[in-house]
Amino acid sequence: MTARDAALALLASVIWGCGFVAGVVALQSFTPAQLTALRFLLAGSLAVVVPRPPIPWPSIVAIGATLFTGQFLLVFFAFAHGLPPGVAAVSQQRQAFFTVLLAAVVLRDVPGPRHCIAMLMALAGLSVIASTRGGDVTLTGLALGLAAALSWAVGNVLVKRTPDAPIVPLVVWCSLVPPLPALAVSLVTDEHESLVETLRAASWQSLVAVIYLAGPATITAYAAWGHLLQRCSTAALAPFALLAPCVGVVASAIAFGEVPGAARLAGMVLILGGLAVVLVSPVAWTTPQPPSGR
Repeated sequence: MTARDAALALLASVIWGCGFVAGVVALQSFTPAQLTALRFLLAGSLAVVVPRPPIPWPSIVAIGATLFTGQFLLVFFAFAHGLPPGVAAVSQQRQAFFTVLLAAVVLRDVPGPRHCIAMLMALAGLSVIASTRGGDVTLTGLALGLAAALSWAVGNVLVKRTPDAPIVPLVVWCSLVPPLPALAVSLVTDEHESLVETLRAASWQSLVAVIYLAGPATITAYAAWGHLLQRCSTAALAPFALLAPCVGVVASAIAFGEVPGAARLAGMVLILGGLAVVLVSPVAWTTPQPPSGR
């Protein structure tokens, strides 16, 4: 991994961490389904000028349905059902935990003892966080966050299996998948006015948050991460994702005064520690040695 690769990974993690706060702000004016539809309508509008990636339509739909539609509908509903952004920032990184399991099945990358220990640590951390639920954390919110992380993990595996696809067109065209399902969910579940009427009544803060989610948090961050997935080993890249929850917790504390208690902090540390055990490979950070005899 080069210094440029590391900088891109850091950028994506910071953008994603701040995106949890932006999501909460946007949900002050929009329902979860409306926000998902609007975010990806804006991101997908670039398909007018960005050519379609040379991969089959089923692949585009599958990536869009898992990496975007499932993940963000579920995480926005998690916000709406009592999952604070700081906790969501940590729970979302369980996608790495699920990616290990999926890689074992799909890519034949069977986890060893180190990975099993990490999974137990992450499960223990999740249990600690669940035990802190009160007025600000619900079982429904935690379950939705878990499902969102699983959807993200499936999308990661699908992106990893398309190494030759140009990443910016892939992100843009996959963004065309979520709007219709999200609008359909909105018609069924939302009791408020239409998306157009909601847009007219939305605060400027919510509109800025939507633009942030559609631009930096979707096009920039996912293009950077996808590019790195295509060129770097997962062991070297994935630990950078652990910075996103740290940014999310700090951003939430600044924006909302959401200061986690000792038990919740302990749960976060257990989850992050488990993910670190899974993702930090000594081989990934070893300086290559010249071949013997030279």
